[in-house]
Amino acid sequence: MATSEEAAGTTRSIRVEAITRVEGEGALDLEVDGGRLVAARLRIYEPPRFFEALLRGRSYRDAPDVTARICGICPVAYQMSSAHAIEDAFGLRVAGPLRALRRLLYCGEWIESHALHIVLLHAPDFLGLPDGIAMARDHGDALRDGLALKKAGNEILRVLGGREIHPVSVRAGGFHRLPRRAERAALAETIAAARDRAWRLARWTATLPFPEVERPYEFVAMRHPEEYPFNEGRLVSSGGLDIDIADFDSVFEEIQVPHSTALHARRRGGGAYLVGPLARYALNFDRLPAPIQDLARECGLGAVCRNPFRSIVVRAIETVYACEEALRILAALPDDLESGAAFLPVEPRAAVGTGCTEAPRGFCWHRYEFAQDGSILAARIVPPTSQNQATIEADLRAVAEPLLDRDDETIRIQCERSIRNHDPCISCSTHFLRLAVHRS
Repeated sequence: MATSEEAAGTTRSIRVEAITRVEGEGALDLEVDGGRLVAARLRIYEPPRFFEALLRGRSYRDAPDVTARICGICPVAYQMSSAHAIEDAFGLRVAGPLRALRRLLYCGEWIESHALHIVLLHAPDFLGLPDGIAMARDHGDALRDGLALKKAGNEILRVLGGREIHPVSVRAGGFHRLPRRAERAALAETIAAARDRAWRLARWTATLPFPEVERPYEFVAMRHPEEYPFNEGRLVSSGGLDIDIADFDSVFEEIQVPHSTALHARRRGGGAYLVGPLARYALNFDRLPAPIQDLARECGLGAVCRNPFRSIVVRAIETVYACEEALRILAALPDDLESGAAFLPVEPRAAVGTGCTEAPRGFCWHRYEFAQDGSILAARIVPPTSQNQATIEADLRAVAEPLLDRDDETIRIQCERSIRNHDPCISCSTHFLRLAVHRS
């Protein structure tokens, strides 16, 4: 519910105390002076959660489980980035079926997270509806497809990770437990049914009404020599960047801004950039199988999409890919998988390691310093949403400026839509936006 106040005829503010359909709590401040937008600030006010400090002094063994608690929607991203950073520091490389299982687990996270966003958080914006549940009457098939996909993705997390939320089976070197043959067979049946829903949902998202918008993003994502990226690759950009993940700090920096408890990331020397589905898709379109490239074209996408409102279609394309990739991995696993070792032995040493994987919302970067006994001396975690904050603010300015002669409610609605394009995961809570428009 919005409330409006006017002080001395010069400052006007609207406050929206609880806006749903994004993950986390924060606020948006727009300042208008003389009919000109002078500031658009995404103000995140949730208390810092201090996960990096919580890791200091703990064993490397604890890091995947501790970092999984950062998010209930994308715990695999934090677990996998953590495990890769540990293995990088200790000179360990996971290959073969264990690597394939990690990729399969990531498929599950993409499926459940993208499906949640598509039907419950984002699609209502295009349909003029207050929430995903309201879709049931006129768009019941799409809602059912999305919920079934969410359930299927969660099932991958349960079978491989031990439970749907904050999986517990991931560890440095592999897994604590390998899925049995019967579990894998049942999972393949579940994903095969979900695959058909994913193709149908992608075609449905393409029918939504989209504003014609093009934004000058610098896309940044991982790129692998052969695969659409999940766990491994180099960091590349649409501006010509191509670096090892260990060189992240040489190109990017994090800064504190007064209006946010979350750090902002930018290119050194200034410059916002975008991570997430639009970036991955633009930088890795050639890594998608030909049938999925054809589906993207059928859905109105080219090899690059710069319309943030069409990100819902790109997420749907990635969901199709994750279903197809999950089935491919399951079919290729050896029948006697469970007879092999669930993990490689880890020998700790004093070292520094980095890990980077592609969360549904963009790449997640970890860096750890270890003592000789494997205890953590220092930790850094750079999540995707903090990297996108500056770009989200730039999008807000682009959306709000043409609307300054409109009423505050219209501006609020369009700003919320712009924010939801990027599926920000500020925390695991349900409310996001408190909007204040100041006019002088």
